[in-house]
Amino acid sequence: MNQPAPIVDELRNRFNDTVLMEQPTRDDIPTIWCTCDGVPDILGYLKNTIDRPYRMLYDLTAIDERWRDHRQDQPKGDFTVVYHLLSTDRNQDIRIKVPLEGEHPCLTSIRDIWSSADWYEREVWDMFGITFDGHPHLRRILLPATWEGHPLRKEHPARATEMGPFQLPVDKQLREEDALRFHPEQYGLSARREDTDLMFLNLGPQHPGTHGVFRIALQLDGEEIVDAVPEIGFHHRGAEKMGERQTWHTYIPYTDRIDYLGGVMNNLPYVLTVEKLAGINVPDRVKVIRIMLAEFFRIASHLVWYGTFVQDIGAMSPVFFMFNDRERIFDIITAITGGRMHPSWFRIGGVAQDLPDGWEELVREFLRSMPKRLKSYDKMMMGNRILKIRTQGIGAFTLDQALDWGVTGPGLRACGLEWDFRKKRPYSGYEQFEFDIPVAQRGDCFDRTVVRIEEIRQSLRIIEQCVNQMPGGPYKADHPLATPPIKEHTLKDIETLIHHFLGVTWGPVIPPGEACVGVEATKGNNSYYLISDGGIHAYRARIRTPSFAHLQIIPAISRGLMVPDLLAILGNLDYVMADVDR
Repeated sequence: MNQPAPIVDELRNRFNDTVLMEQPTRDDIPTIWCTCDGVPDILGYLKNTIDRPYRMLYDLTAIDERWRDHRQDQPKGDFTVVYHLLSTDRNQDIRIKVPLEGEHPCLTSIRDIWSSADWYEREVWDMFGITFDGHPHLRRILLPATWEGHPLRKEHPARATEMGPFQLPVDKQLREEDALRFHPEQYGLSARREDTDLMFLNLGPQHPGTHGVFRIALQLDGEEIVDAVPEIGFHHRGAEKMGERQTWHTYIPYTDRIDYLGGVMNNLPYVLTVEKLAGINVPDRVKVIRIMLAEFFRIASHLVWYGTFVQDIGAMSPVFFMFNDRERIFDIITAITGGRMHPSWFRIGGVAQDLPDGWEELVREFLRSMPKRLKSYDKMMMGNRILKIRTQGIGAFTLDQALDWGVTGPGLRACGLEWDFRKKRPYSGYEQFEFDIPVAQRGDCFDRTVVRIEEIRQSLRIIEQCVNQMPGGPYKADHPLATPPIKEHTLKDIETLIHHFLGVTWGPVIPPGEACVGVEATKGNNSYYLISDGGIHAYRARIRTPSFAHLQIIPAISRGLMVPDLLAILGNLDYVMADVDR
């Protein structure tokens, strides 16, 4: 029996006139260049026609190629648009790249193929000025409507000091305030429906209730939600632009502030991607230490979600219990790393220091006490009749909807799909650990709650195995690009001391190439797509965050519900705005 053709050969055979070439990459993801005219047909085929389709648009971004030196054997172009697709059926990704020429290039929108393309295309236009024909409302999404320029173009300054002092005269303030006004007609919304007057309500932007600086413009018929328009960008800090400005090593603290509840979980996909680019293999001890701390932060993040979510639907006491448990985790994190929420402790090639004396007993004490507390929380909340009424059947989406909108993490698993990067694509040694992937079936607020609570228990299982099986050995790779190098060497060898000085001040020089590594982060799949041009910082640093994709689905799962139901949905989705806006 003939083996099925590899995906690249299959696309070449079917779309011979539009497939330009295949590009080798450090991450071994099949990467195909195609023509501008052919991309909608290829993407539509990959999602809807091919056997075991690529049903998720995992990411969509762009690259400004104009200042890049190392582009051997790639099509000529001023910009590149990159489509990253994921197939859960194949457990495989594919990357489709389109070369574009000119100052303001144009592509056809794929919003009719993937619903999630809506925000991704707006982001590419906002950051690069690339237009997508057919997009119904191509306007700013992360930056103010009054912003001039497109920040991820190379000519746009990366520092505020390059832009002159900030000034806010009265006339500018009035223009900025007017630009924030919501215009329903831009989204096809009307103030009347048949013989009924409708009302528009601004929910936000404020932190309580919306879990960040986030606004939703609601179209209401009484208290019933007719439609909703989420508005993001109030928290944008230019993290991807900073990735092109900072050296490989000094960018690590910036990653902590993406999902600011995830701590070192943010460091992990970044350093894994840099290590793949550099060809660094870390020791087993490093892998287990990283897993242990990442799972601690998964628990800490889930506890914040647990407490604030049930608070949103009326239970006041649990949030204090949850934050108390979180503080106990931070005591352990502080003892090991010296930091709390943002320790920035992972390094290229390892971790900052070895585990300190006494770490094991601190961890074991937490492992002894936490299961009992989870059991009491179940009795207090999950059996509560009010919580069930407020969450069962509310905010539900199907598996097909989840894949179409790019939902990952607990939200996807609550739809019945056993999909977890730690199992499907083990990284950092997760294949050596025994744990289960919690799943549910209905995809509503209640099932997402059940999945996250069980994930806390599975994280405790993983941490216990880390303690029992912690290997010996070094805490950093013996590799010339590991940053900084092992400190003991710098005290004995002048050449290594010089290398340490250059590595910390200038940063390591990473070989040219590109790679993307994703992890099962606290809220879903988080990936870094990094391109090196053979320098001391990234030529392009793309951050794929789960929360950005998740917020897009809010209107689809809120229509027909009441305003209090929306607050339950917002609390249940588990997002932070820094993870959305970056």
